[in-house]
Amino acid sequence: MFEYRHYQESARAVGQRLGDFMPEWLVILGSGLGYLADEIENSIVIPYGDIPNFPVSTAPGHAGRFVAGNLRGKRVLAMQGRFHIYEGYSAAQAAYPVRVAKLLGACGMIVTNAAGGINTGYKVGELMLIKDFIRLAFHNPLTGPNIPEFGERFCDMSKTFDPECRDLAKQIAKEKNITLHEGVYIYATGPNYETPAEIRAFRTLGADAVGMSTMPECIAANHAGMRILGVTLITNMAAGILDQPLTEKEVLDSAEAARIPFSDLLLEFLARV
Repeated sequence: MFEYRHYQESARAVGQRLGDFMPEWLVILGSGLGYLADEIENSIVIPYGDIPNFPVSTAPGHAGRFVAGNLRGKRVLAMQGRFHIYEGYSAAQAAYPVRVAKLLGACGMIVTNAAGGINTGYKVGELMLIKDFIRLAFHNPLTGPNIPEFGERFCDMSKTFDPECRDLAKQIAKEKNITLHEGVYIYATGPNYETPAEIRAFRTLGADAVGMSTMPECIAANHAGMRILGVTLITNMAAGILDQPLTEKEVLDSAEAARIPFSDLLLEFLARV
């Protein structure tokens, strides 16, 4: 169970490395998407292992470090790797960096992920703008005593993903001829991929893509009053849609193949937001 002092301790340690730099946006880079941090100018790299109270990222394709600096005119704190509940972490640990970023000055969050496509109208390599999410698992980073310095006990989730940010992303995608769906993300704990029966049930519930992350960070950021843009990369079609097994390699290969549209969308968003 984390107390406010734990987040303060972590923020002080990161702040000492950042000096006068104060991030505006936290950018969470999902599986295979960490290459965007290579675009950051005047970068300051901070391994998670150097930060008090921080978990250590163990997922494939996650470097496990903060990269701070300037990206298209915005001051960003990028996460090359995140934390998942399937790694054995609690929801509060998975969302921990969000609250630290808030204390460092970040008022917005771009969260990305690699996910399986449930909507049969989607194709591998396409992007989905997250307009809402479904959380069937009971994990929640706000469980336990509320920390009022971040937000109220009961926070509204009706507009978790900022409408103005979503409109800007859609406009950019249209201008750049990037296929950008808008849909509902459903959270599954993993680490196993879902069964075909689960995918059929998720589709009935209205989900368009399924993944093993993002939910804890979005709840914590919304609770703290941060603007959120969520972008999903469809790296595979979910179980039962295609007659083939799901593999980790497919996810990472698809992320690399989508480097150009993914980077173009997010970099232009930062330039214009």
